Amino acid sequence: MKTIQMTIDDELLAEVDHLTAALQTTRSAFIRSALQLALRHHAILEKEQQHARGYAQHPIAPGEFDVWDAEQAWGEQ
Repeated sequence: MKTIQMTIDDELLAEVDHLTAALQTTRSAFIRSALQLALRHHAILEKEQQHARGYAQHPIAPGEFDVWDAEQAWGEQ
């Protein structure tokens, strides 16, 4: 693990300190968790954009999935 130095505005720091006290954790642990969540969020957005680009380049053809219509089970109505 490495120690880093960062700049943060006073209002944000006050919010972090308030929440870390309520959660009984440390600034470092809270910021590590926030960074991990941000990285996961970014990875999901990247995959969603890749997925959208793929469908834009190769759109679903009419009737492409019709063979599966009979397999769908929506329950009794």
